[in-house]
Amino acid sequence: MAGFVLIHGSWHGGWCFDPVAALLRARGHTVVAPTLPAMGGTAEEMAAITLGEWGEFAAQHCRDLKAELGGAPVVLAGHSRGGLVVSTAAERDPAAMDSLVYICAMMLPSGSSRAEFKTMEAPNPDFDAIISKVHGGVATVVDPARAGPVFAQLSPPELVAGVLPRLVAEPHGPRAEPLVLTAERWGSRPRTYVECTEDRTIPISSQRRMQAMSPGARVVTLDADHSPYLSRPVELADALEAAIPA
Repeated sequence: MAGFVLIHGSWHGGWCFDPVAALLRARGHTVVAPTLPAMGGTAEEMAAITLGEWGEFAAQHCRDLKAELGGAPVVLAGHSRGGLVVSTAAERDPAAMDSLVYICAMMLPSGSSRAEFKTMEAPNPDFDAIISKVHGGVATVVDPARAGPVFAQLSPPELVAGVLPRLVAEPHGPRAEPLVLTAERWGSRPRTYVECTEDRTIPISSQRRMQAMSPGARVVTLDADHSPYLSRPVELADALEAAIPA
């Protein structure tokens, strides 16, 4: 059996993984799905948080889980913007985790940032329309009344209705920080990319562009929206389980 540390994407919290975490636990695995520091916090807290701090936060959860499990394999997975955190954690302490999973996530090369990659993508007016700046641009929020068709159009409506009111403000700073990655550290961990073909937030064209920019990941394809933990939880659990090193 293995341990999983699951890192959520923008505006969400660790709770978004509840359906998949339940499936993995039922299979005998240990799952930790923390909420990143400063999410939905004060303007001061959101202005101060850095990608490095998020990466260290994730790496520490991996260390703690590996110690708890007596050295059993630990898989670090991130959804959407959470991919930046996964990469940063792996660069800081590659020994803390045994493999990485990017779930329709930001898998960018060294020197790139989420904000920079946004300028390389095709226009996405439906996504852009649900986002607004708060606290003078320190953070952003999404309109929950319009987010469903963008984030989770294939997901069960009752699950979507339970998720959208829980979305919180997202610090902008970490999205603008360039990644600093090396082949010796980040590149030493095996990677899986779970691409979601019906994603309206990070379209499949963007996901495949990132795969080309950071080659070497094993690719799993899901017929899913941007919330595969809601729309395809069993298939996502299968993909995560398959990432456990032999």
